[in-house]
Amino acid sequence: MTAMTESEETKCHTYDPQSQPPKFGHDIRKYFGFEDGYINLNHGAYGSLPLPVATECAKISAEIEACPDRFLRLTYQGRLEHARSLVANLIGAEVDECVMVPNATHGLNTILRNFEWHEGDIIIGATTTYGAIAKTIQYLSDIPPHPTVSKFLIQFPTTHAQIVANWKEHLLSAVSSVAGAPEKRKVVAVIDGIISTPGARLPWAEMVKICRETGVWSVIDAAHMIGQEVDINLSEVKPDFWVSNCHKWLFAKRSCCVMYVPKRNQHIIKSSMPTSHEYVSPTHHNFVKQHEWTGTMDFIPYLSVPAAIEFRNWIGGEHEINKYCHQLALDGGKRLAEIFGTSVMENEKGELTANMVNVELPLAGVPPTWDVDDFLKAQLLLEWHCYAAHYWHNGKWWTRCSAQVWSEISDFEYLGKAFTEVCKQAKKKFGNQ
Repeated sequence: MTAMTESEETKCHTYDPQSQPPKFGHDIRKYFGFEDGYINLNHGAYGSLPLPVATECAKISAEIEACPDRFLRLTYQGRLEHARSLVANLIGAEVDECVMVPNATHGLNTILRNFEWHEGDIIIGATTTYGAIAKTIQYLSDIPPHPTVSKFLIQFPTTHAQIVANWKEHLLSAVSSVAGAPEKRKVVAVIDGIISTPGARLPWAEMVKICRETGVWSVIDAAHMIGQEVDINLSEVKPDFWVSNCHKWLFAKRSCCVMYVPKRNQHIIKSSMPTSHEYVSPTHHNFVKQHEWTGTMDFIPYLSVPAAIEFRNWIGGEHEINKYCHQLALDGGKRLAEIFGTSVMENEKGELTANMVNVELPLAGVPPTWDVDDFLKAQLLLEWHCYAAHYWHNGKWWTRCSAQVWSEISDFEYLGKAFTEVCKQAKKKFGNQ
């Protein structure tokens, strides 16, 4: 990658939305702040901020510091509502059903901790539930009144049909176990839209439908969905709760997340987290106002959403972005599996891959330890200047690669070269322990 001239760099920071955008692939790298030569196939972990969005954030910061009182007391609220309206439009929701929170873990904790738990209640998580949320579920079970944890087993590769069938059976069993209990007893299910690891799509809409049919509350961990899955229509699917990070696939500044609570369920969310000065006891009818201000913090990530969406529209819009990324995930995963001599985590219908693809690593015989995990991270980042997530699932080591608009097949090939060498070293160092 050749160095940019000063005028080219300035143009990247202050692009003209009316100008012709670059092609997807390496041509668009200059609109991101990556180190020269860094191969980033792990966008899904933390997101990657476009330089034009970063520039807009710097402008907002300067505006705030020029007169903090005016901005935070008078200007901020309207800007926040505009950001919420844009996100609501993307996910098929009403504006006042959407509020901004720092991240998906924060939003999901807000929801789960606002339920009034009773002895005999059940919280359903999955074996693939994100770590912090699995711990949240366990914590709620550890304290009075000790709702029961029920764990739904998911092992990949599998099919959506099999997941749906197993899900229905699991929910019916859970519901029957609280049969005859007082009406206030409940079953609450946490469902991934797209799992973190493995980075696999779930049939979440069908799973929500089964929840509705069986009288189970549905809480959707959609951390990876907005910006990665198009045509989301929450008004049609009708989950009870839905939370998605905007700083991952939508290109907003980290950390920024939308929490969707339909009006029919806003009485459940009695308090924001932390409790806002807008809390009203005991009516709790100010869901939006409570989440407008929960204390002084950096509000710029929330206000970066308009710039992020504008940038995405400029480079092609949601459908074109996801068309490119999805196809690259398929092609890149196939190429990586060829290099490793392994396989892609997928089924015959191609249901599991959105813009993240999972490929088995050539690490047979290497145990799932933190020492191995740390070794892989250090070697990839410090020696090879590249990264893709790696994890243990169903008896094997895998890598999860995030395909993005700046990526090309050659990036997957470089990662394949790096992982092949690093895995050889790992097998020598940790194999057959």
